[in-house]
Amino acid sequence: MADKKAQLIIEGAAPIELPVYSGTLGPDVVDVRGLTSEGVFTFDPGFMATSSCESKITYIDGDKGVLLHRGYPIEQLAEKSDFLETCFLLLKGELPTAAEKEKFDNTIKNHTMVHEQLKNFLNGFRRDAHPMAIMCGVVGALSAFYHDSLDINDPHHREISAIRLIAKMPTIAAMVYKYSAGQPMMYPRNDLSYSENFLHMMFNTPAEIKPISPVLARAMDRIFVLHADHEQNASTSTVRLAGSSGANPFACIAAGIAALWGPAHGGANEAVLRMLDEIGDVSNIDSFIAKAKDKDDPFKLMGFGHRVYKNFDPRARVMKQTCDEVLGELGINDPQLELAMKLEEIALSDPYFAERNLYPNVDFYSGIILKALGIPTEMFTVIFATGRTPGWIAHWNEMISNPYKIGRPRQLYTGYTQRDYPNK
Repeated sequence: MADKKAQLIIEGAAPIELPVYSGTLGPDVVDVRGLTSEGVFTFDPGFMATSSCESKITYIDGDKGVLLHRGYPIEQLAEKSDFLETCFLLLKGELPTAAEKEKFDNTIKNHTMVHEQLKNFLNGFRRDAHPMAIMCGVVGALSAFYHDSLDINDPHHREISAIRLIAKMPTIAAMVYKYSAGQPMMYPRNDLSYSENFLHMMFNTPAEIKPISPVLARAMDRIFVLHADHEQNASTSTVRLAGSSGANPFACIAAGIAALWGPAHGGANEAVLRMLDEIGDVSNIDSFIAKAKDKDDPFKLMGFGHRVYKNFDPRARVMKQTCDEVLGELGINDPQLELAMKLEEIALSDPYFAERNLYPNVDFYSGIILKALGIPTEMFTVIFATGRTPGWIAHWNEMISNPYKIGRPRQLYTGYTQRDYPNK
């Protein structure tokens, strides 16, 4: 039932009455579905003013710098929760009890292995292939290995697929890295936490097994938590759109990975390090700050400001704290990291950036942390995909669990009108 009514008046036609709905949070929403029967539809490139679905998973207030998962502020989840508990919350809607948490953690641990034949699949890729190219292919191929649970109308099948994807993504990510580095792949260990296991598979070798630092494991876990979901972004919307066709969950997540690969989305933290390379030295910062302020100069400071957040990115506060912890633990003397910290200091104290709310965002700090951990730049988006997997699955499952229609956006056609094929 609509809460209010709106009227659309088009010159020369009778007014069109449209229902207006109110969510639990956020602005009212005008239901424009009835417009097609009136012979018109809306035009909204980038879908900046279009609600494509109803969801109970994540809420963002960009003006206030708020991010809620199932109602819980991201700052509280990052401080008090861990990644697997956040996964449970996104999937189930509530925080788990202690017994539920233990069961969920054990279930994930028991599904971290991947089919041994996937190694053969990896061998088909060039060693210098971009990790995201391999990730897209391998995740999409999972449906060929786990086709015993692909009935999207069966809740049990959907749950099994969700468990498999969350459990196997870090294993696949580490396999992709090891393959590109020419190192032997490391099997997961059930005695380690989710993030410890990932770092173990990334950096240990059969010749040398080193213990995983709790500080670094916690930092990795926070990176996963802070990337777990972000409402109807490009990759999540892609997952939903692919899922609306009835595609299997592995294909849908592979589609999300492909969308995430774009530099305007998941590749932003890679762009931060490329920008630092371009600046080169601390002595050059002032000139590059001047370039960023010059509206006629195409140079942009990557990792500052956010399309959604018109205030401080709430994830960045947590990520800054984590960044300080990691750099303190590792005691790294890296010119690029020194440059990043100096750039942060100047930008935070410069009125130009404060007036425009151009604060360091989550990508700025995550890029620095991942570099400090020794993760190659081309792997950054793969790690983003690993962290975003539970959000993608939660949205896919929410859509499939309710009545839905196949996505079919309209267009404003500006091409030729009908014309006849010429006689020859």
